[in-house]
Amino acid sequence: MEEKKHNQKYRVGIVTLSDKGFKGEREDLSGPKIKSLLPTEKYEVVSYCILPDDQKAIEKELCRLADEQCALILTTGGTGFSKRDVTPEATLAVADRNAPGIAEAIRAYSLTITPRAMLSRGASVIRKQTLIVNLPGSPKAVEESLTYILDSLSHGLDILLGTAFECARK
Repeated sequence: MEEKKHNQKYRVGIVTLSDKGFKGEREDLSGPKIKSLLPTEKYEVVSYCILPDDQKAIEKELCRLADEQCALILTTGGTGFSKRDVTPEATLAVADRNAPGIAEAIRAYSLTITPRAMLSRGASVIRKQTLIVNLPGSPKAVEESLTYILDSLSHGLDILLGTAFECARK
């Protein structure tokens, strides 16, 4: 089967989850870090917001972004053990299909940097034709995680969007 050449930018939504950030008590450094790491020739950030750690609000925003045809939604924050850390639960609640390999790869790579990576509960899922990936909350961990998965993301998005059809390497 012949592959189509992907020549459009992927539409991206960035969602920072932080009670303090939402209240203006802490500057969001992780959301802007995500944007700075995305190559502008491949990715167009069409939405960026800060939400409190509220599961229903997160679910609503993830659904809105998927319905507005974002190919990729990257969240940051809310993946730890705190009672208010509900990003993975919200992400899984809106999923049509699970895509666990991405979250597993992030954790595996992060474990080479810090043993505390095992405490991350981030998820990765597909809703409609949208890939949703939970990234950690710190700018340093965002950079490490996103840099690690970025090369593979574009191929996964091409498969998801129907602009590529093969994952096998020759």
